[in-house]
Amino acid sequence: MPRGSSPKREREYQALKTEFKKEHRYPGREEEVAARIVNKHRKNAGETKQS
Repeated sequence: MPRGSSPKREREYQALKTEFKKEHRYPGREEEVAARIVNKHRKNAGETKQS
């Protein structure tokens, strides 16, 4: 997870990652997909810097 992400987003990332591993979804890419989803949620919620 990127620096500056909240503990809530860290928990969301860990939950998604373990869920994907448990369900055998995205084999070998669980971390990447979970990070992309969390980053998308952060962007939509306005938690990222605007350029």
